[in-house]
Amino acid sequence: MTQPTDRVIEAARLRGLDVDVRERPQAGSLEEAAALLGLQPADIIKTLVVKRADDTYLFALIPGDKAISWPKLRAVVGVNKLKLPSPELALAATGYERGTIVPIGSSTDWPIYADESIVGRRIAMGAGAHGHSLFVDADALIAAYGATVADISQPITEIR
Repeated sequence: MTQPTDRVIEAARLRGLDVDVRERPQAGSLEEAAALLGLQPADIIKTLVVKRADDTYLFALIPGDKAISWPKLRAVVGVNKLKLPSPELALAATGYERGTIVPIGSSTDWPIYADESIVGRRIAMGAGAHGHSLFVDADALIAAYGATVADISQPITEIR
């Protein structure tokens, strides 16, 4: 039986993308995850699947130490309505459970929007399965998928 990580590795191979998928322990926070992986929090990229009003989707790649900026993303995409789908819709749209979502090997190749701050860095992201991380050169990922690079993030505001 193939694992979701096998799908990720095969999809990367087909696009000539060099990825390193590794098992990792569970972490209780972004900072803990970064420490376990020997990275800075900004090097762990959240892959957010975003639903458009027409029931199509896109991926937004956001550094772990930032939040998505909805006004910026809407402006870049050229729409006035975007939202995060339910976990069930995200699974149906990508073939991956929330927390493991990665554009590589998604059941549909939705457009990718990458925050400009990831350019030029080696990043870690979901690998299609819980307990795994994928390491990839951000520029190679952007090139392999024709991702749109733009300022689509903002600082995380603390909720008190």
